[in-house]
Amino acid sequence: MTYNFTEEYDIIVIGAGHAGVEASLAASRMGCKVLLATINIEMLAFMPCNPSIGGSAKGIVVREVDALGGEMAKTIDKTYIQMKMLNTGKGPAVRALRAQADKELYSKEMRKTVENQENLTLRQTMIDEILVEDGKVVGVRTATHQEYAAKAVIVTTGTALRGEIIIGDLKYSSGPNHSLASINLADNLKELGLEIGRFKTGTPPRVKASSINYDVTEIQPGDEAPNHFSYTSRDEDYVKDQVPCWLTYTNGTSHEIIQNNLHRAPMFTGVVKGVGPRYCPSIEDKIVRFADKERHQLFLEPEGRNTEEVYVQGLSTSLPEDVQRELVHSIKGLENAEMMRTGYAIEYDMVLPHQLRATLETKKISGLFTAGQTNGTSGYEEAAGQGIIAGINAALKIQGKPELILKRSDGYIGVMIDDLVTKGTIEPTVS
Repeated sequence: MTYNFTEEYDIIVIGAGHAGVEASLAASRMGCKVLLATINIEMLAFMPCNPSIGGSAKGIVVREVDALGGEMAKTIDKTYIQMKMLNTGKGPAVRALRAQADKELYSKEMRKTVENQENLTLRQTMIDEILVEDGKVVGVRTATHQEYAAKAVIVTTGTALRGEIIIGDLKYSSGPNHSLASINLADNLKELGLEIGRFKTGTPPRVKASSINYDVTEIQPGDEAPNHFSYTSRDEDYVKDQVPCWLTYTNGTSHEIIQNNLHRAPMFTGVVKGVGPRYCPSIEDKIVRFADKERHQLFLEPEGRNTEEVYVQGLSTSLPEDVQRELVHSIKGLENAEMMRTGYAIEYDMVLPHQLRATLETKKISGLFTAGQTNGTSGYEEAAGQGIIAGINAALKIQGKPELILKRSDGYIGVMIDDLVTKGTIEPTVS
């Protein structure tokens, strides 16, 4: 087949989320000419779900990305509004660093890094097709019918592949945060012979800070003693003026509202077809599965210093908007809360990871790599960990050098990838 290649790259990365950013930075820093293609540049390294980095297990993954030369740790250390070591009352093995992010600032800082990286081109375009000849990647074709040559392609599309947002009985095509979905690429991956699964995740409502009664909630301050994710960050730069989070709970009234509206809940009416995560269930799923619990924790997490939006951690839901509003108002401190964004579920296609080698290259197609939520994981940190490994290995392959495979004994990233490629996954999962 004859192609009309208008540009040539060593590696093309599809998707500029946390996996795509780390993959493109790693490969370009290793001397490869890289194109990072994204549907929407404004959503580069965006946080469509919780505005935080780190936490149990995840914090260690961030440190490992940093040790590999990645960018996530450095960027969160520049843009956090709160830093906190979790589980300090327990043994060292379970302590975990977690940072509350200014998510807009995080995205802007990461974009600055990407735009200033040598060998790396950032472009807003939709990739519709991966071009393959004789079982080997040769390039991509865009929605505007441009063809770019490449020796390797890394797919890091997150939840955009045939994404559908669900709120009550409303269901429509969309990527995360109401962005465009990637439909043609999803079809193309199937045509290339890859086995595709269907997963589901979701987010909670966001409420306006000035409408919250913080007096009846419990303050959750950051740490006074300095701590960092990156080995290069300095104690003297530690932010003292931190923004607190706040703790509240669901109650009997909240649970009754959910029980009375299960017939309108997409999770239980059959509207949601994709498999959801057990580790981070929706509030309606929690009420049904843990019916003996009188209450569930909810953390009120500011999304930044210059916004009124507060993320209600623990209240992920796809209930109809009117039910969400009633539910929010049943919670202590949120009786008069103004809902700025409605919670939603999102269904999306993903590549079943047993089809991958430990380098994250597909077994079926030489030069085709996948990373992040495309592989069935969920979480910014897991995506970054896979992204940097995919980027490094794509570069090594092109350069004819030995591949990098982290063993289970090498780190959490090694455990995560080994689990994915040897065991697969039946739900969105974390390391």
